[in-house]
Amino acid sequence: MDASDELLRRAAPSALLTVDGAIRSLNAAMARALGRSVEQSVGRDFGDLLPASQLTAVESLLAHAATTKTVAMRVLEFPGPGAASVVCLVEARTANGPVSGEPLVWVHSLDAGNDRGSLLIPFRLAIEAANLGLCMYAPQERELEWLGGAPALAALFPEASMSLSEVVRRVHPDDHGALRRLVTSTAARSPWIRLRFLTELDGCHHLVCQARRIILGFGGPERVLGVIRDDTRREARRRRALVALSAERQRADEIAAFSSAMMTAVTEQEVRQVVLTRLAATFGGTGAALALITQGRVHVSSDAGIPKPMAALHGLPLDAPSALPYVIRTGEPQFIANREDYIRRWPHGAMLPYFDQLDSGYAVSITSLSPVGDQPLGAWLVTYDSEHHSSPDERALMGTLADLAGQAVKRVRLQEARVELATALQQSMLPTLPEHLPGLEVAARYRPSRDGLDIGGDWYDAFVTPDGAIALEIGDTQGHDVDAAAAMGQVRASMRAIAAHEPDPATVLTRTNELLVTMDAARFASCTMLHVDPDDGEVTGASAGHVPLLYARDDGSHSIRELPGGPVLGVLPDADYHEETFTLEKGAVLVMVTDGVVEGPALTLDAGLERAGALAAQAVHDGLNAEETADRILDAAVAVDHLDDVAVLIIRRI
Repeated sequence: MDASDELLRRAAPSALLTVDGAIRSLNAAMARALGRSVEQSVGRDFGDLLPASQLTAVESLLAHAATTKTVAMRVLEFPGPGAASVVCLVEARTANGPVSGEPLVWVHSLDAGNDRGSLLIPFRLAIEAANLGLCMYAPQERELEWLGGAPALAALFPEASMSLSEVVRRVHPDDHGALRRLVTSTAARSPWIRLRFLTELDGCHHLVCQARRIILGFGGPERVLGVIRDDTRREARRRRALVALSAERQRADEIAAFSSAMMTAVTEQEVRQVVLTRLAATFGGTGAALALITQGRVHVSSDAGIPKPMAALHGLPLDAPSALPYVIRTGEPQFIANREDYIRRWPHGAMLPYFDQLDSGYAVSITSLSPVGDQPLGAWLVTYDSEHHSSPDERALMGTLADLAGQAVKRVRLQEARVELATALQQSMLPTLPEHLPGLEVAARYRPSRDGLDIGGDWYDAFVTPDGAIALEIGDTQGHDVDAAAAMGQVRASMRAIAAHEPDPATVLTRTNELLVTMDAARFASCTMLHVDPDDGEVTGASAGHVPLLYARDDGSHSIRELPGGPVLGVLPDADYHEETFTLEKGAVLVMVTDGVVEGPALTLDAGLERAGALAAQAVHDGLNAEETADRILDAAVAVDHLDDVAVLIIRRI
């Protein structure tokens, strides 16, 4: 046979290839199928002009035809005119070249119009091997045909074909948009899209689908192939894993919140609050109680989930023959799974009065707040309304958190003892203002910081000097502890002693600084000092690195007065301090504050000064006295969540 003549006479795509796949000649139909001209195609490798996925199939087809000298057939995909590829049945057989007799392979497409199902066989085989499902959608007929695949998926499509409206009916309403994207996709392959498919027998299936567009033979109809994977079981496992992960995260969050709240508790009331609101939930119990030892007896607090008979534990001595005192005495936890377990382990002592009134499945876990061998401190109880067996991990965690609670109680009790001492010291350090000062009304307020010992280095003072003037001072010593309070008392006493001989504020600050530097004081201090003549309202003031003074008038206006001065006290030797003189009008108010009043986490110094000045001016305008004005400014400082000590000194000329 003259292969060249036959090639040129055929209307269907046809080409002569070397056994290695190089194109020797081809007809116009094959060139169009390859998407190139005849000239662009000759000499090129046939497999290179097809989609990359077809290379192996082409090599197999050519090798089979060349080596067996028989007719070979294979379904191949050709580039389509658009996004869709053209699926054709291709025949290959050996042929001789027209001149040299070179062995060639003649490939040409066959008309599969009477059996287009044969073109889908490779797709079906691939789908079955992958345990997937395959269906085909005809856009013109709006019909979906099931082509085969995994048996489990086949059960979802009991009919051989299904109308699009029936498919829509079975897809979850929220997924109709996803189905529309699948069937109308214009891409060669759509992304994988999730659908919930409803069946009458076993409910909802979670399907993952991908659509690809093909043309069945040259000039044949266009179809949408759908590849389907059933992810129902995988989705169920994923959901179970998410639920477990969520529960674990929630538990971790509860433990972290419990630990954080316990570490920040500063009173026994706060410790009880943490235990009684969080303990039962953290360990899946129905109730919780906290038992602390006071004067050798058990003092119990409980949440509403604890049964009423447990209230009788209150007041038990430590030598009582029951589980709770035993745990507190020895530090050994007791995990009691049910009432029978308790009676077996404690036959001669009732753990709880009226314990026999509770259900037999009632369980209790008791954990000491003190390590074995430590001073008995207390214990906590977690109750369960059914039988409960604590796992080793749960017991270890309960012990860890109980130790943390015990440390919190110890810390609180030590803190309370220190605060009592600090409070006494603080009261002795802060002065009592003179009840009557000629021509002036004076009020002071002090509130310690939230941290530390509820005592700090802020101070104020007011006294009459030997020349009849009124000396007023406010300051802030570095720190928030007993040492800061002691340093504050030292600075205040020094300034009062020096002021008895040196009336000028700048001189008082200079002498005080010299004294502190000579003593090598461990703390520095800022300070503002005023010298007020009650007769004419003349004010002389100086500052040692302190916040500015506020001046409020009865017309509602105010100003910020930055006094001259020098550095903070106790740092630089030979520091010079300067002063300024101005007049305090009748009815006007001077406001002296420490930085805690005008600075905070979300409050700049400028904004704080402006706010305090406006408050003072409004108070004067409203006719408030010095005491009421001081309260208004202090309350505003506390409202912005101050962290530092705050002190306010109000001077009103009357």
